[in-house]
Amino acid sequence: MEEKVTLSVIKADVGGLCGHTLAPEELLDAAEYVLENALDETLIDYYVTNCGDDIDMIMTHNKGTDNEEVHKLAWDALEAATEVAKELKLYGAGQDLLSTSFSGNVKGLGPGCAEMEFVERPSEPVVVFCCDKTDPAAFNLPFYRMFSDPFSTAGLVYDPSMTTGFRYEVLDVMEHKRVFMDSPEETYSLLALIGNTEKYAVKRVYRRKDNEIAAVCSSEKLNMIAGEYVGKDDPVAIVRAQSGFPAVGEVLEGFANPHLVAGWMRGCHFGPIMPVAEEDAMPARFDGPARVMALGFQLSHGRLVGPNDLFADKSFDKAREKALDMAEMMRSMGPFMPHRLPESMMEYTSVPKVLAQLKDRFLEMDEGCECKLDEIRERGDME
Repeated sequence: MEEKVTLSVIKADVGGLCGHTLAPEELLDAAEYVLENALDETLIDYYVTNCGDDIDMIMTHNKGTDNEEVHKLAWDALEAATEVAKELKLYGAGQDLLSTSFSGNVKGLGPGCAEMEFVERPSEPVVVFCCDKTDPAAFNLPFYRMFSDPFSTAGLVYDPSMTTGFRYEVLDVMEHKRVFMDSPEETYSLLALIGNTEKYAVKRVYRRKDNEIAAVCSSEKLNMIAGEYVGKDDPVAIVRAQSGFPAVGEVLEGFANPHLVAGWMRGCHFGPIMPVAEEDAMPARFDGPARVMALGFQLSHGRLVGPNDLFADKSFDKAREKALDMAEMMRSMGPFMPHRLPESMMEYTSVPKVLAQLKDRFLEMDEGCECKLDEIRERGDME
């Protein structure tokens, strides 16, 4: 039986150069030094990059998903980068490391993680997506376009290996439950769920004919500590392409028409997600708009050949222009919905505290106005 290879992408924000814009080279070098020393023992290969202020570590190994040794290595790399961030007095140094000690794997400790294990095909192209200033549900619509929309993925019509469809693992991030749904038979029910990006996020996609893993996203939401949401989302995702999966061009087509996602400034706004080249993955305007970059690799016995900076292609210029037009329109709304997220999606901000302060000042609509006005005057809330 052929040995399986594991592709792990682990990311975290441990400090930004001038606000939340960029994880500088010094942080990437610190993380890379830790991973370099683990080659041949823990890792087969690695690639370290950043999307905005997030460090993204792309690693291959033979140890399977949720492996403690690999996750500890990633944690150590992020801690090393955190020490550099503190020395440089970077903004939010160590903010995504929500614990002072490692406990088995990085899940629940702040960093995001997307992993898949499989036997390499004769040719194994994969696309790694890295995002900043958005949340995991940002992949709900692109995943649907990639694996269920024949207008994006023609292979669903032409390729016999895909006509049986795909299976989605959907997380209810509020109730901490999951459901598996099949496309095309359950397409409408699937859309009823994943169209609600506040509550549902696609975690994995499988090819139905053989249950082979096709895609995975770091769909874990914000962590709750001491009654408050802390940490950030900024997801990463892995998609296998070609030979029974959507072609690379079909995978990328999922981002050719920008859609609105939650995130942007303080994670409190809806705005477009913009496909960008690796060098342009530095959100600045209003800490945004949200960015997504796509790195293409070929796997060769676990070795990462590449990357190919796929969104650097000029064919995505129109998508960027459209995203910027959408950003302009959404920003014109200022603190008004639909640019601003509803309170239920802003619980890790100060909004609940503001509402709590106003709680006793709300009046019943059917109560007499005159007596209430007298009470208000006595409190000094009005002249």
